[in-house]
Amino acid sequence: MARPNFVFILADDLGYADLGVTGARDSGLPGGVSPNLDRLAREGLLFTSGYSNSPVCSPTRFALATGRYQYRLRGAAEEPLAGTARGNPVLGLPPAHPTLASLLRDAGYATALIGKWHLGFRPHFGPEKSGYQMFFGPMAGGVDYFSHSSRDGIVDLWENEVQVRREGYLTDLLSERAAAFVRAQGRRPFMLSLHYTAPHWPWETRDDIAESRRINGAIPHTDGGSIATYRRMIHHMDEGIGALMAALRETGADADTLVVFTSDNGGERFSDNWPFIGQKMDLLEGGIRVPLLARWPARIAAGGVTDTPAITMDWVATMLEAAGVAPDPAHPLDGASLVPLFADPTWQPARNLFWRMAYRGQRAMRQGQWKYLRIEDHEYLFDLERDARERANQAARQPERIAAMRAAWDAWAATMPGIPADARVSLVYGEAQMPRPSH
Repeated sequence: MARPNFVFILADDLGYADLGVTGARDSGLPGGVSPNLDRLAREGLLFTSGYSNSPVCSPTRFALATGRYQYRLRGAAEEPLAGTARGNPVLGLPPAHPTLASLLRDAGYATALIGKWHLGFRPHFGPEKSGYQMFFGPMAGGVDYFSHSSRDGIVDLWENEVQVRREGYLTDLLSERAAAFVRAQGRRPFMLSLHYTAPHWPWETRDDIAESRRINGAIPHTDGGSIATYRRMIHHMDEGIGALMAALRETGADADTLVVFTSDNGGERFSDNWPFIGQKMDLLEGGIRVPLLARWPARIAAGGVTDTPAITMDWVATMLEAAGVAPDPAHPLDGASLVPLFADPTWQPARNLFWRMAYRGQRAMRQGQWKYLRIEDHEYLFDLERDARERANQAARQPERIAAMRAAWDAWAATMPGIPADARVSLVYGEAQMPRPSH
């Protein structure tokens, strides 16, 4: 029996309601802001309770690579990894740690990462050291879309282990390379990670090349931008995903390829996180509830919708099971395989989900419809089925439930390494922008 292919598409800082299928408002763009992703959802399964492992980018990527809570690795304690980690031999994804890419590579899959890495810097870390046979993209967190330079002016575009210069809008370059990779595989099973930098700042569309050149290709400050620019960036990404899906159809790989689309965390300042409050850096739902779509014509019926909570790290267990590849027993997975969900959208794994953030002392737990949340010294209990906006704190009404959930969170936290005293916590997203639940 032929083994399935895998395409994992990760957007950067995309809000829950930024796609048409999740409620995007009228953008004035042809076909809406995301016609290809909307089609992908219609042809597959839409998750209404998709979660990221973290409300900030690089910690989620540690979980995506390993299938385990990111807190198990020192590098993921950085919120997020910054350019100051260059040359640091500790702050990154250890090459010896098994990953989805390395396990599939060893099982005969062709593996490629096209797009953002953000899991540590060379010479100690890199995609090729963690299972990817081919890499094209930036190593760090954010680059200018035209010069491909980081905030400090360093060109951050790589072809495998070689720093390169390429002309073009980065989103388009990534999309084109992804479609080319699919076309080159023939009958060999493949796993493609397509990690866009869009719609992460700097907010630039294809038409903004003149402005990029005016400032000499440096990343502008995080001010500026607009909702219209942000939506066009999503539309550019969506066009590239349409081209990638066309390549799957042209090569005959379409039917037996599992395509997953999601975001690394909740949206930022121009995002639409409706109906949730909060944003990136926040364990409110707006910081961790993300768009999540899965399409696999051979195994997933079209038009499905599920409210089963699923989290980023689940996709490692899912893809390994689908490929018939065992995880490394020395590094047991924390994620759950979602394969049963493909046949029955009402299926739910028997588990709780946990989060923590050093920033503002945040912690959260989801147990069924209930969510326990702590921000600094304030505790909350929310019934997400009735109160998705986290406005009605039930803590005083249900003291036994919040006590039990607090104890469960504490018991889980005791199984994880503590937060290192020297961990970097980003303050780019100031507290003035961080909504708080009502008391």
